[in-house]
Amino acid sequence: MSVTPRFAFIVGAPRCGTTTLADWLQQHPDVCFSAVKEPHFFTQYDLGDIDPSKRQRFVDEEYLRRFFGSCTDNRQMRAEGSVTYLYLPERMEAVLRLWPEARFVIALRDPLQMLPSLHQRLLITGDENIEDFAEAWSKIEDRRRGRSIPRSAVDPRFLRYDEAGALGSAVERFIDAVGRERCHFVLFDDLVGDPQGTYQSMCNFLGLEPWEETKWRQRRENKTFRIGWLQRLLKRPPKMVRTVMAGEKFRQREKALDAGQGALVSGIFRVRKAVLEWNKVPAKRTPLDPVMREQITNTLRDEVILLSRVIDRDLSHWLGGIPGANPHLRQAKRA
Repeated sequence: MSVTPRFAFIVGAPRCGTTTLADWLQQHPDVCFSAVKEPHFFTQYDLGDIDPSKRQRFVDEEYLRRFFGSCTDNRQMRAEGSVTYLYLPERMEAVLRLWPEARFVIALRDPLQMLPSLHQRLLITGDENIEDFAEAWSKIEDRRRGRSIPRSAVDPRFLRYDEAGALGSAVERFIDAVGRERCHFVLFDDLVGDPQGTYQSMCNFLGLEPWEETKWRQRRENKTFRIGWLQRLLKRPPKMVRTVMAGEKFRQREKALDAGQGALVSGIFRVRKAVLEWNKVPAKRTPLDPVMREQITNTLRDEVILLSRVIDRDLSHWLGGIPGANPHLRQAKRA
């Protein structure tokens, strides 16, 4: 590319509004968003110790050409939304070597809301096979030891719900890796309560003029499936047929760059999409039982307190109410 673009990364956490943030940026005329919302490129490849010239050629081909090949030079910013980056901050060293002015948007949410939503999403993607969240939570220790992990799970780390919800530690490590000045925090509370204000604040951080014609789309309806094994087969098929059966987004990540898409593959994609649509049904929202709420609260209380300190926000209403997660009260006590 004749001009080096600025880069923005929506880095997670999962189920915290990253799809909405990506949708807003996709509509902006000065932003070219990746062909796949979550390339996961820098978690898939460790580029830290590669010779700089080889790294640049690899990134040019396998990242910029694959995911941003349709971008034109008149768009001042490239953006993508891989939530896995939050949990592997050391991989961002390669990003900063390539784009020293890169900016990172970190979406965050109350774990009591985030974790059941993540569990439901992993069921939909075929990574989880335990349909009851309480039972899945009870498997944390087994999964820590490499047991009870479905063969279809692409990234078993997300099945460790306690680690996925350890937002304080994850954000602290990420800030240490990239610098606070490169980070902007978006709470799901703000995203829902004040979408326009949240959007404007994000644009200001990214150096973009807010786009007045942005459409504030409604959040997607919560979905589940009729048949679990069918969902896993189509979302996480066996390796020998994965390039075709896993769908267009997977193919965009994995196919040879110059490979075409014949009529047969296109037909399979259409059938696959139709079957997935048939298998989709509305999900009932069931509140967490008191025992489950207490377990999550006891496990992640210190993480929420740490997060409130790291981002200097009052999170005392999270996990059902934690006074220690109010930085203003802590300051008052010290005074």
